[in-house]
Amino acid sequence: MVFNKKYFFKVLAIINKVILPSLITKDLSKLVWYEKLILGYRYWITKNCL
Repeated sequence: MVFNKKYFFKVLAIINKVILPSLITKDLSKLVWYEKLILGYRYWITKNCL
């Protein structure tokens, strides 16, 4: 089986959607450092998934 980057990130995005908390309702300027880290990670996964 050939490794497909898009497939890998799509599966990772589905896993993250289930495991990681949603930060959509929070004010971005009031996030704690680890919430900013989670938000950046989720952005990176989404960007590579598309």
